[in-house]
Amino acid sequence: MEPIAVISIFVLAVFVGFEVVSKVSSTLHTPLMSGANAIHGVILVGAIIVADRAANNLELGLSVAAIVLATINVVGGFVVTDRMLEMFKPKKGGEQK
Repeated sequence: MEPIAVISIFVLAVFVGFEVVSKVSSTLHTPLMSGANAIHGVILVGAIIVADRAANNLELGLSVAAIVLATINVVGGFVVTDRMLEMFKPKKGGEQK
């Protein structure tokens, strides 16, 4: 694949991803996080496969960037989900609201 095609796909994916996420209401971000974690896991696997098949340094660099960003999304998603679930646990020594 030509480098200009790889860069074009990457830039389009960034814009589409930003537009999709920015249109979601802030009250829906937390309930959608578990589904997003699964999607980011698939993206992470895809980025690893692309890195394995990289033909030049540009493709390898972009795929490593995708791996890093997808990993940040997966870890961040699990942290937010864990914090959300902590809100529903009964408090020790006090009454539950």
